[in-house]
Amino acid sequence: MTLRDLHAYREWFTRYTESFLDTEEADRRNIQLKIDHSLHVAENIVSIASGLSLSREEIMLAEAVGLFHDIGRFSQYAQYRTFEDRKSINHGLLGMRVLVKENVLHALPAQERNLLLRVVQFHNAYAIPPHFDDRSIFFLKMVRDADKVDIYRVFIEYYESPKEDRASATAFGVPDTEEYSKEMLACILEKRVASYSRIRTEHDFKLMQLSWVFDMNFKESIRLLQSKHYIDATIAKLPQTGEILSAMDMLKHYLQDRLQEQVSFRGAKGNEKS
Repeated sequence: MTLRDLHAYREWFTRYTESFLDTEEADRRNIQLKIDHSLHVAENIVSIASGLSLSREEIMLAEAVGLFHDIGRFSQYAQYRTFEDRKSINHGLLGMRVLVKENVLHALPAQERNLLLRVVQFHNAYAIPPHFDDRSIFFLKMVRDADKVDIYRVFIEYYESPKEDRASATAFGVPDTEEYSKEMLACILEKRVASYSRIRTEHDFKLMQLSWVFDMNFKESIRLLQSKHYIDATIAKLPQTGEILSAMDMLKHYLQDRLQEQVSFRGAKGNEKS
């Protein structure tokens, strides 16, 4: 990928996404949420890729992946008025179809074009497809990490915003009470990712988000997350009970241990090994 390609993709992204802003105020707020998210994920993946000492061309390809990862969200919302895939359509698959239909990537070499389309299509998959080649897996892991890091930001801003200023699509649809699930807390103590399907309150959602640290693929992703203080900001929104504080202390120690790991890095054709 060349810098000229990347400039063209940034310009196309702006034109395409802003075409969805000509709508009602509430819907416009939801569209702007996804525009901002896409730009932040692009920034995050560049930070991760740069920390992994990738080549200039690979960093630009990573930025394009981050920029386009949620491109399906815009037509998804325009048609269904929701960002929930289970109520509408798989936004990863839709994003791949948008890029193909709009012929956005026509100037890219076939190998890079196919990688980008593949990663956009599967960035939101429950698990990484086992048939993927190492390079596709590498970029898929980077964008999944970059995506998670920014989702922390999205919800911290949600918690801190007046209700009338919140994007409606960010709402949980669960009670905002002081209650939280022991099951969610147990996931953190057992160092495993909590299930979205088990969320019953907003505090459960926060605990699920915190459990995402156990699914971060790269030390650089952890470093980025820590530099933005998103973990501490999320913890501060939880009830400060003894059992939560104990679990959060364990989680913080886990993050410090990850940052101190010795890593054997194989570059963009392989994966980080710790």
